[in-house]
Amino acid sequence: MLKLVSVIIPCYNQAKFLREAIESVLYQEHPRFELIVVDDGSTDETSDVAASYDRVRLIRQSNRGLAGARNRGLAASCGEYVTFLDSDDRLLPGALEIGSRQLDLNQEWAFVYGRYRYIDVNGAPLPQGQQGSVSVEDCGDSYEEMLVRNFIGMHGTVMYRREVLERLYGFDETFMVCEDYELYLRICRQFPIGKHDNLVAEYRLHAESLSRDSSLMLKSAIRALHLQRQFIKGKEQYQKAYEAGIRGWRELYGERVVEEIRCRFRDYGYLGLVQSLGRLFVLLRYYPQGIIDHGCRKIRCTFMEKLI
Repeated sequence: MLKLVSVIIPCYNQAKFLREAIESVLYQEHPRFELIVVDDGSTDETSDVAASYDRVRLIRQSNRGLAGARNRGLAASCGEYVTFLDSDDRLLPGALEIGSRQLDLNQEWAFVYGRYRYIDVNGAPLPQGQQGSVSVEDCGDSYEEMLVRNFIGMHGTVMYRREVLERLYGFDETFMVCEDYELYLRICRQFPIGKHDNLVAEYRLHAESLSRDSSLMLKSAIRALHLQRQFIKGKEQYQKAYEAGIRGWRELYGERVVEEIRCRFRDYGYLGLVQSLGRLFVLLRYYPQGIIDHGCRKIRCTFMEKLI
């Protein structure tokens, strides 16, 4: 018998995209799935949209954040396999069938992930094309590679075994973002994972996405890595991967924070710097070299532009 797949959509004030997310699941041809929408304290029409579909089970709760909403949906679900779809993203046809078939064929995998593509705010595909990075076969050790970077990219491409999620107690609710990366690290440290090469989901790029908060992403990604330190002591290959990961996250999001500060100063002058104090403190703690190497130079150039 085909195993039941639970699809959980957490939603916080994303009613304008939710209908597309729901219908991308309802159009799946897999014969056994349940769809749960968790309204995480929304003040828009999220609950009304979800309640308009007979096949959707709606759960309302006060705001607990993305990790808390996912955990609530997991607790209410029944499927042996579980997929989490963000409310502004979409599954592509065949996603559930492909994921469940891969887990059926590879009983040792804790989860399987696939490829995705970017779409714009209106749902049109962007020219970046197909995404999906290093496969488990390519990187050899998924934990080592995950320490270096989050090679999965889009959470909606992942299908989990429920027993693994329950064994690890789900998502860490102290994370506002990067809760998926933190979970991947815990899973990859203890279980094998797998990848397929099918395009199964669409990732929407828009200004309201939490991943646009570079300061928060920088803090959270580095914190997720810091939690691994006790497990990599004395293991040289993992320590090197960890150090590479710290450098990578600092450079990726640290540079974005520097640019955000520069833009605020360009647009608002010293008021912009005052408004960016929180970002400056994040840089001082997590990416001080960025201030020395790039931040002062960029801000100084912007200052000279304003004088001219």
